[in-house]
Amino acid sequence: MPEGDTIHRTAATLRRALEGAEVTAVSTRVGQVRALGPDRLVGQAVAAVEPRGKHLLIWFAPSDLALHSHMRMSGSWHLYRHGERWRKPERLARITLETEAWQAVCFSAPVLALLDRRQVTSQPSLAALGPDALDEVTDLAEAGRRLAAAGSQPIGEALLDQRILAGVGNVYRCEVLFLSGLDPWTPVNDLDEDERGGVLATAERLLKDNIASGSPRRVTTGRFDGAGDRLFVYGKARRPCPRCQTPIAVARQGSQARVTFWCPRCQGPGPR
Repeated sequence: MPEGDTIHRTAATLRRALEGAEVTAVSTRVGQVRALGPDRLVGQAVAAVEPRGKHLLIWFAPSDLALHSHMRMSGSWHLYRHGERWRKPERLARITLETEAWQAVCFSAPVLALLDRRQVTSQPSLAALGPDALDEVTDLAEAGRRLAAAGSQPIGEALLDQRILAGVGNVYRCEVLFLSGLDPWTPVNDLDEDERGGVLATAERLLKDNIASGSPRRVTTGRFDGAGDRLFVYGKARRPCPRCQTPIAVARQGSQARVTFWCPRCQGPGPR
């Protein structure tokens, strides 16, 4: 699933190409998308492209409508010049927005909606979002209050709750907890205020450093030996921990059974 930094980079790319341009055509093969009435966007200007956590909003003027997309595990936005060969099959295209210069294609996104300003404000998945880790100034105090309220929930599950800190996904939660030396199954109420604040601050730092780097790839994590590996524990089951050489453990966690990677020696034993 794309995490906050990926959506932020996608928004920046779409913004540079589309903002201020007039929509000349909209196309879709998906009946559910046609039912949204996307033809209303033809003749509208792209007013803004806004990332919110893992959500993306493309705003249009003068209608003040927003095209809301969420990528989940499968979706992505692509930009093409007219006549350029697409890198994914046309059958996977959910919607295509055209301007004089560009085609913006949303592939495979399971969430796609056309909303007015009131609906954006009231849409549950957007209205419930916590502070965005990639806001220019992230309200970590508010995120800390929300995290403290998680009570006995394991920290590895709470970090994925977008109502606490928006933008953190599975890769980051594994890396953040490794850097923080915390067992993902530790109940939030077993952590003191400094520990909770440190987890949130580390998540914010990693996400923002990736955006600041300008790289299309994740660059802020890496092996202690300087070998250039971009990840400490995520995806490294049974490989040696970069700190202590203990084999990295893997297990599923939470109601969504998200795959979790951690070091049993540096962080803790894992599932109780």
